[in-house]
Amino acid sequence: MEKALNRLVEKLKAAAGSNLKSVVLYGSAARGEFHHGHSDLNVLCVLDKMDAAELEKLSAPAAWWEQKGHPAPLVFTLEELRNAADVFAIELMDIRDSRRVLYGEDVFAGLEVPTRLHALQVERELRTNLVRLRQAYLRAPGNNSAVLELMDASVGGFKTLFRHALIALGTEAPKSGREAIEHLAKMMNFDPSPFQTLRELREGTRKRGQVDVAATFRGYLAAITRVTEEVDRRLAGRS
Repeated sequence: MEKALNRLVEKLKAAAGSNLKSVVLYGSAARGEFHHGHSDLNVLCVLDKMDAAELEKLSAPAAWWEQKGHPAPLVFTLEELRNAADVFAIELMDIRDSRRVLYGEDVFAGLEVPTRLHALQVERELRTNLVRLRQAYLRAPGNNSAVLELMDASVGGFKTLFRHALIALGTEAPKSGREAIEHLAKMMNFDPSPFQTLRELREGTRKRGQVDVAATFRGYLAAITRVTEEVDRRLAGRS
């Protein structure tokens, strides 16, 4: 992991030159929840100026990074980060709270993230991701491998939203997704065992052949539906 990150930074520096102000690692790797083969290495770049020519300079490093199996870096100017902080509250709060500066300035150290739209974003993202989960499942029923991949690909996003659901409800959220799931399971009375199964698969302590995929998905979908509906109800009651 370290070798790959160092090579990416060198490629970004060579491509962008003095226009590159910062490179920040965020997500599971910054939180200490990275699982090789399952997690992405998420990187954000801050540029001094942004136009098509500057983006073109970064296309080769971004393509190389994607060939390594990771998403292309997010690219912002510092002014854009500040202006977008209210509508990207979930993402920027997470980066601000769990980040690792790989190069340059720590632009998140003093970044203010307004929370006036945070609860609305949590509600919308929960509902949107639930609808997408159902839609994706329609293409995969009966295919255990595809259903496992679907759950593995989506669980990271739901863990993030579960943490932010606690924040939106006025509860101090733990930094780890595991603790957030356990907290919400007690608060909203759902079975967290499907998430434990997915975690054990990632950690290699359980094999795919040991998983009842259909039952795990039923519990996974039921838990996400429960959280989505309950967050909507509780936030509506508060307003």
